[in-house]
Amino acid sequence: MSIINEKLIKEFPMSKSQVEDVIELLDEGNTVPFIARYRKEKTGGLDDVILRKFSERLTYLRNLQNRKEDVIRLIDEQEKLTDEIKISLDKAETLTEVEDIYRPFKPKKRTRAIIATEKGLVPLSEYILSGGGEKSPEEYAAEFIDEDKGVTSIDEALQGAMDIISEKISDNAKFRKWIRDYVVNNGVIETKGSSEERTQYEMYYEYSEKVKFIPSHRIFAINRGENEKVLSVKITCDVEKIKSYISKFMVTDNMKCNECINTSIDDSIKRLIYPSIEREVRNMLTEKGEDGAIKIFKENLKALLMSPPIKGKTVMGFDPGFRTGCKVAILDDTGKFLEYVTVHATAASEAKVKEAKEILKKMMIKHNVDVVSLGNGTACRESEEILGEVIAQIKKETGKDIYYVIVSEAGASVYSASELATKEYPDLDVTVRGAISIGRRLQDPLAELVKIDPKSIGVGQYQHDVTVKRLDESLKNIVEDCVNNVGVDLNTATPALLSYISGINSGIAQNIVAYRDETGKFKSRKELLKVKRLGAKAYEQCAGFLRVDSSKEPLDGTSVHPESYEACKKLMTILGYDGKDLSSKNIEGIDEKVKEVGVSNLAKEVGIGEPTLLDIIKELKKPGRDPREEMPKPIFKTGVMELSQLKKGMKLLGTVRNVSDFGAFVDIGVHQDGLVHKSQLSDRFVKHPLDVVKLGDVVEVTVIDIDEKRNRISLSMKKDVELK
Repeated sequence: MSIINEKLIKEFPMSKSQVEDVIELLDEGNTVPFIARYRKEKTGGLDDVILRKFSERLTYLRNLQNRKEDVIRLIDEQEKLTDEIKISLDKAETLTEVEDIYRPFKPKKRTRAIIATEKGLVPLSEYILSGGGEKSPEEYAAEFIDEDKGVTSIDEALQGAMDIISEKISDNAKFRKWIRDYVVNNGVIETKGSSEERTQYEMYYEYSEKVKFIPSHRIFAINRGENEKVLSVKITCDVEKIKSYISKFMVTDNMKCNECINTSIDDSIKRLIYPSIEREVRNMLTEKGEDGAIKIFKENLKALLMSPPIKGKTVMGFDPGFRTGCKVAILDDTGKFLEYVTVHATAASEAKVKEAKEILKKMMIKHNVDVVSLGNGTACRESEEILGEVIAQIKKETGKDIYYVIVSEAGASVYSASELATKEYPDLDVTVRGAISIGRRLQDPLAELVKIDPKSIGVGQYQHDVTVKRLDESLKNIVEDCVNNVGVDLNTATPALLSYISGINSGIAQNIVAYRDETGKFKSRKELLKVKRLGAKAYEQCAGFLRVDSSKEPLDGTSVHPESYEACKKLMTILGYDGKDLSSKNIEGIDEKVKEVGVSNLAKEVGIGEPTLLDIIKELKKPGRDPREEMPKPIFKTGVMELSQLKKGMKLLGTVRNVSDFGAFVDIGVHQDGLVHKSQLSDRFVKHPLDVVKLGDVVEVTVIDIDEKRNRISLSMKKDVELK
């Protein structure tokens, strides 16, 4: 068994065969969503989260192994490879450790040590390090005076020898690892700053905190302050302890040699080791901050994408605004655009507002609008008041209940000005496309939001502080998992949505849509094989995630993979069902029938593994089931509540709008989201808010403080709340 496999077995809750099987599946070009859904027998039912982490770790370990091999080759080419170096490389657990070992052999710029080496002073440095002999370091140094080589005095010779020793100390992998660990565990990050104007960094003008305890948001704030030249930052620690550690490996019995060695240690720490280690630790802190920020972004994005669609409702998309008016678009229950108008409902004359209300009322009645999707941007609350009045009037006149939901409009402007939006609505104004996007976000959040760069969706924390490449890759994986978990309609999906399906890239997605435009709707999944560049492997990966509801094969409209059709039909026959039952989605009493025969007996009789059998049974119980239906629905509202109406101790239902390191922001229906600090999220200790809530959750909160001047609301989710 390979070293990599051994490490993975130790790090993941997986058996030897599981590890080997998952590696084999990944190496064969299978995607994580495909493996998670359709290869459960091999993986033991591992979910996409573990499989993603496994895949990332496998890639890291393989890169580590490749780098070790490169370093061995590079050192061997210099004829300096020893068994000791090989053993050290073999034991190295990280790329940083490998680079530490390679450091002495890495080509360098002309350092002081290299210049001293060129002057022939290596033997003098070795003499000092060995503890000398009969001659003192000064006496021996006299033998190296050579004007042709640029050594004109004993002091110059000794200085050159000490430069060589300093670099040797700095290049020692063992020393660097110990010092790095020491600084991480005992170092203190200190910041100083000043500014003539008020800045967001004032708390950091005289600030210090232990490196190992500093949270992500402070790391990023300090980095930003430093980049903007407002803060100066350094990491301090007990340098004497570092010196003492190095000294015990280097001191000799010769006092004179020790003087040179100690001078070299001081020089190495101050000039070479500490600045380098400090940079590494700062980078490690930034990476730690990025990990935290990416984790929060991923969880928030996943929750937003998996928000339940509001199906079968005629929706009014409402993009609020002041100067240019509010853009309003009507969408039918399938998302088809019907009509739009611009109304001046905010910051306008009384006559204009009255006119706007009348237009909105007529449109809602004309199209039998069920719900309004209101963007949460500028003029949202003012628009909310107008809508509340119009909805109340319609209720009074017709008896119809119309609701509204406030949705995030982040990224709507990015989408509306994109090439994709131009293709979808070439004859519509950019602002109208934004209103359509806001409406569709309520009807099908996943299908609409995949059209937008995830970074523009507005659910991240410190996203501008995170390395773009790392963030993009992580978010792409989350979107891919969500899209494949839900599945998409092959005959209505946009190229943007299709490109996230397992086995399909943007080129193939365009080809699918081009084929659909040219030949009409897909009549079956098999027809995918006629699409340009979509071969057998891509078909295997994507087929189960694409739905064709109009197919003659009813299973094409489910998540059952074509490779399991025969097994599925055999199962239905055993249980007493036929194709008509599936077509009419009339599979009743299946649980009782399965219980009678037994899952293990059925699996043997059908000839498939139990995990696949259970997935097929689950799908047959509700063919084409949308997993988002199990998520909490958004809170529908009809009226507006003012901040002034809030009282301490009031209990309200709210929707989690964002989650950060320090708490959750909850929309309780007033002009400002309230903050539930992480200390108020639960009666038990909360390590991180994501352990308790996620974006979109509907939660009961208690108002514990209202600051009207600063427009701040403090909330609690504790059962027993103590009010001050």
